[in-house]
Amino acid sequence: MGKPGFWDDRARAKRISQELETKRAQVEKFERLERALEDLEVLAELAEEEGDAAASQEAEEQLRQLSQELDRLELETFLSGPYDEGPCYLTIQAGAGGTDAQDWAEMLLRMYIGWLERRGFRYRVLEVSPGEVAGIKSATVEVEGPYAYGYLRHEQGVHRLVRISPFDANKRRHTSFAAVSVTPMVEDPEIEIREEDLRVDTYRASGAGGQYVNKTDSAVRITHLPTGIVVACQRERSQHQNKEIAMRMLKAKLYELKRRQQEEELAQLKGEQKSIEWGSQIRSYVLQPYRLVKDHRTGVEIGNVDAVLSGELDELIEAALRQPAKEN
Repeated sequence: MGKPGFWDDRARAKRISQELETKRAQVEKFERLERALEDLEVLAELAEEEGDAAASQEAEEQLRQLSQELDRLELETFLSGPYDEGPCYLTIQAGAGGTDAQDWAEMLLRMYIGWLERRGFRYRVLEVSPGEVAGIKSATVEVEGPYAYGYLRHEQGVHRLVRISPFDANKRRHTSFAAVSVTPMVEDPEIEIREEDLRVDTYRASGAGGQYVNKTDSAVRITHLPTGIVVACQRERSQHQNKEIAMRMLKAKLYELKRRQQEEELAQLKGEQKSIEWGSQIRSYVLQPYRLVKDHRTGVEIGNVDAVLSGELDELIEAALRQPAKEN
């Protein structure tokens, strides 16, 4: 950062500054916990030598707090993927189930925003496509903060909701699906996009979801014809800015698609059978006939469904991060 001309390339300078901030925080956290452990050892020895019950109780309380912090530090060791430290795009897409599925997609959007706010992540809702009756067809959120992609990447997959439908006059139980995809935000990925492969549409942001976006005629939707990938942005008032953000999203999604295809080809060469994440049902949220959230990969079950839907996802996310280590 001290080299001449470092700030000439603003995007690169910002990326390196964020990397420094993350690494500095890691080192400071480690050194602080190391000092706390040394102090705790001294306190425990003194309490034992003097037979001080109050000091022993204080040492036990400090040990409990320190153990929790060490657990969180250990969790970060599982966030070592090539893009785990960086920002990402989180996209929610309503699946089978009509209005119920679109309502479910909006519930998921609120759930993730609740989690992001609890954890202090910065986020911007870039696009929301309203449903015909209620809910949303899709939404895309840009997430920034330390390990944003690392924490969210295991949320990718199909999420299933079982409940008494509020849209069914006969009050029958319905099952709804929504797909969540998480794409790392890669700086200047080496992806070539031909102009003739794109269809660019402009439209007005309106309806449900308007609370998140500007209701102007500047919204932009880009379809990549060879792959069928669709991205949209309606966050900014400038059509040019929205198109620029949408193109960055498209490049990130194409880069991720290319990377996943390479991983699948490598797995086939090795003779491995890998599950297709887009088609997998990773989690069920049951509101009727009983109340339970179950993660099908880790086996974690939570009875307080309302807490989960309001954004208390740490137990589910942390279990998914630790799962590969448990399997190994």
